[in-house]
Amino acid sequence: MFRRILNIWILVFLIIFVQLPVTQIEAEVKGPIKNVIFMIPDGFSTSYATNYRLYKGEESVMDSMLVGMHRTYSANSPVTDSAAAATAMATGFKTNNGMIGVSPDGKKLKTILEAAKEAGKGTGLVATSTITYATPAAFGAHVSSRKDESEIAVQYLTNEVDVLLGGGRKYFATLLDRAKKKNYEIVMNKKELSNVKMAKKLLGLFAKEGMVPELDRHFTNEPSLEEMTKAALRVLHQNRKGFFLMVEGSQIDWAGHDNDAAWAMKDIEAFEKAVAVAVDFAKKDKNTLVVIAGDHDNGGMSVGAFDKYDAKLDVLRNVKSSGRFMEMQLDINRSNAKEIMKKHAGITITKEEVNKIQQADKPVKVINRIVSERALVGWTTSQHTGVDIPVYAFGPGAQLFRGLHDNTEFPKMMAKVMEVKLP
Repeated sequence: MFRRILNIWILVFLIIFVQLPVTQIEAEVKGPIKNVIFMIPDGFSTSYATNYRLYKGEESVMDSMLVGMHRTYSANSPVTDSAAAATAMATGFKTNNGMIGVSPDGKKLKTILEAAKEAGKGTGLVATSTITYATPAAFGAHVSSRKDESEIAVQYLTNEVDVLLGGGRKYFATLLDRAKKKNYEIVMNKKELSNVKMAKKLLGLFAKEGMVPELDRHFTNEPSLEEMTKAALRVLHQNRKGFFLMVEGSQIDWAGHDNDAAWAMKDIEAFEKAVAVAVDFAKKDKNTLVVIAGDHDNGGMSVGAFDKYDAKLDVLRNVKSSGRFMEMQLDINRSNAKEIMKKHAGITITKEEVNKIQQADKPVKVINRIVSERALVGWTTSQHTGVDIPVYAFGPGAQLFRGLHDNTEFPKMMAKVMEVKLP
């Protein structure tokens, strides 16, 4: 009899214990959440996360916020590009690779940014690529081809996205007067951005095309992703109804295409600093949800490579410039290859490696491979792969993102917590 009663009490306890997280989820999402910050480390996957932890020597800011994974395939391929992935993450619908904010048959799809705008909230896009590039474009524009960046710029101003910060100055060359008439404060460099205090709308164009890799930023007057995120929050926080902000660490993806391990780690570090800004804001505000999810993997990076059970990411801490920059420093005969690698990568290369750089059609590929070999980082491709991607979340509603999701679920969950209308 006693054992039977004990078993009943154990069963009751287990039911209550198992149901507790659900109760917490329901408690967290009662009433609308005012602000959502959606942060996308483009090209980022679990291998990048692991290598970055080894590179940093401790857990990243994001590690404690890991809640799940998501699937990335597009409407027409198991391996997505950034345009289709971002469209899914912005609208809740799959589309074909290369398409922005439209369905495979070309129909316009409402985005979470536009839904927030309709609700009277502030809206913002921040990126280290051109601000008109695939990922930010999918939140604020609708075109059949991601290459139509001039039209994307026009649509941004027509739709009056409140904050636009990134590269791509050439796509706004004929639009600056229109932007001024729409009351945008326009800034072109790091100093001008730091001076922005009470702007209602802000357009920051810090490079003719994409901004520079974080490794090379000290050669320019361009702001960091952290600085752009801070500026965006200063402007958007003025809206009493709240805001939706998308922040992209664009060049993690570009580093993956180049198989440049040092560039990738440094731009993840820059992205992490922007995440810290967003999380700090959310902690103080207490009514802000921060969601972090890469759009796809790039490069098929490995942790450990070249037939060795080891990884030496500390090698990358000594690299001071991107592979592209090092290639540009080579003289016409590439006779200074050894000096360049020592100065910019902290690596003493062999005669055989010097010869490979001198004879290569594209020296940057050889430079990046040498650096990766020293760090024991492997690559399977210079393009995207279709693996599932980690999801991180912080703040009220974060528990909704637990588990394995499809990328189309993100905007729907964000719309739910903000109580805005998204089809």
